[in-house]
Amino acid sequence: MITKLELDKLVEKYETKDFIKYDPIQFPHRFENKKDIEIAGFISSILAYGSRKVFIKKLEDLFKIAENEPLNFILNFEPKMLGDFNYRFGKVEDFSEIFRILRQLYKADGGLEELFKYGYCECNILKMFQVVSDYFYSRVNSNIAGQGFSFMIPNPQNGGAMKRMSMFLRWMVRDGNVDLGVWNFVPKSELVIPLDVHVARVSREMGLLKRNSNDFKAVMELMSNLRRFDSEDPAKYDFAMFGYGVSRN
Repeated sequence: MITKLELDKLVEKYETKDFIKYDPIQFPHRFENKKDIEIAGFISSILAYGSRKVFIKKLEDLFKIAENEPLNFILNFEPKMLGDFNYRFGKVEDFSEIFRILRQLYKADGGLEELFKYGYCECNILKMFQVVSDYFYSRVNSNIAGQGFSFMIPNPQNGGAMKRMSMFLRWMVRDGNVDLGVWNFVPKSELVIPLDVHVARVSREMGLLKRNSNDFKAVMELMSNLRRFDSEDPAKYDFAMFGYGVSRN
């Protein structure tokens, strides 16, 4: 198993401001208002799959559509604003439903911070994700939205790793050189690493993960091992996973 010293060195090397310009976190970093930051972060996280180069280009296109005013875009959203915008599984109808529900969230129920905070009332990350997912699924028009909606807004009941939602939460809660740290109702000790194929492979190579399936049970196994290295901020090792993969290429 890799040592704490080795992991900490990788975190120190890769958790730098230079990381931002290559990562989707660059988009919420463009804003100062908290609600702009969280909306930009949420939008960036749901598109963060597939080729990094491609989805960052699509995010650039989407933020141009939003005129780089995320909160104003959501509060005044109308489907016609999107034109024919789409990305892989996400068709224009899927994005339209997500943004319509976000409009309702910000006009009637406070916003993303309030929703996540409400879901965290039992101090359980997975239950919080379920509350967020339920909010969207209870309001979606299933005659309009399709596969892309369910892919971008995953349901924890399906057992998946909840990668993009975990990434968004890390951005919002952690502080430091990369993460934004604009939410304070979740302790850093409870955050989980966004588990994708790359992180899962690296974790197994490091001896930190034995489970074969890349599901939420694997996430919890990985975090249990990482908390032995740093019980207060185990999610920082996401940077080490990234760096380990880069250093071996």
